[in-house]
Amino acid sequence: MILKTNWLRQADQSRGRFRSLLLKSLQNFLHNVTDTKQTLKRGGGVEFVSRDAWMAEAPSQISISPRALNSLESERLFDLRWAVTVVDQALRRLREECEGKGRLRLFEGLRDYLAADHADISYAEIGASLGVADTVVKKQLHNLRQRYRWLLREEVTHTVEDPADVDDEIRHLCAALGAAV
Repeated sequence: MILKTNWLRQADQSRGRFRSLLLKSLQNFLHNVTDTKQTLKRGGGVEFVSRDAWMAEAPSQISISPRALNSLESERLFDLRWAVTVVDQALRRLREECEGKGRLRLFEGLRDYLAADHADISYAEIGASLGVADTVVKKQLHNLRQRYRWLLREEVTHTVEDPADVDDEIRHLCAALGAAV
């Protein structure tokens, strides 16, 4: 580099000693080498994982019947997989929030009832399995459902360009999930 750029022409006795120029040049060179080694390309440091491997590790909370998988046309199957992914993402975020607050056991106990009808739920049985009063179960399930709806809405918001389309997209999501039943 010194020979290619004719670097010695920069040496000027009025600006200081030659060894100071050498020292500063060496420091700059080492700094540039360090920066180059630490520079990441776009997306650097990210490890890519195949979707199949990821799905095998973290299967969906929503089961799609084999009949639905075989009978649906490709467009509807695509919509169904999209809907399942959005719902799983919202559930994952809710789980992480509960875990962060030390309420993972509560989440695990109530997760299956987030989308269930009120008539299908025995608060007394759930309370007995969790070791809490049925009124606590009812209140906590209500709170988790509200937060789940909010997270689901937020996830859908990320998939649309215009926020006014969120309600239509949620209706489409519900219709796609209905196809799995």
